Amino acid sequence: MEQQQEPLITLQDISVNDLAAINFSVHAGECVCISGPSGSGKSLLLRALADLIPHQGEVYFQGSACSAMPATEWRKQVGLLPAESFWWHEHVGDHFTQDCDDDLQHLGFDKQVYDWSVMRCSTGERQRLALLRLLCRQPKVLLLDEPTASLDERNVQAVEALIKKYQATGGTVIWVSHDTNQIQRIADRHYRITGNQLQEVSA
Repeated sequence: MEQQQEPLITLQDISVNDLAAINFSVHAGECVCISGPSGSGKSLLLRALADLIPHQGEVYFQGSACSAMPATEWRKQVGLLPAESFWWHEHVGDHFTQDCDDDLQHLGFDKQVYDWSVMRCSTGERQRLALLRLLCRQPKVLLLDEPTASLDERNVQAVEALIKKYQATGGTVIWVSHDTNQIQRIADRHYRITGNQLQEVSA
């Protein structure tokens, strides 16, 4: 009998603010989408999984508890892309520690973007560059908070294709989205927050 693969990330009784305890696991290469009304706790849940805010319960990465790992090590493995990215240097290139040229071109940029001032970038450009910056760190799990909300259709397709490429290498994705059509395209499973409950949505 073939041995079942261990989940890459597991949520055990995770609760933040008013959300009831959440339990599910995600395997390598899977994309789980989370939807729900504004203010329902979607972003807070991602921040809890990234170990950025207090929460109840435990998150496991390949069987190792978040509470037993140094925060820096956890965030190497579990990377969060917030809805609004943070930039702390003047130039784009100062935020990159390694060459990501292939994916840079995939997202519609060339190497000259590294010389750009962050201030000259549009909201959509910063959104795409923040995703690239996160991918360059090679986390095993991506926590994405509406990463295509400010993008036109062409760039939405480019981002979705790049995430599919990441999944093909064994990466796991937990993706908050309000776009039902997008969820149908990308999700292996879909959960919706209703009231204070996270409920799986039937295909």
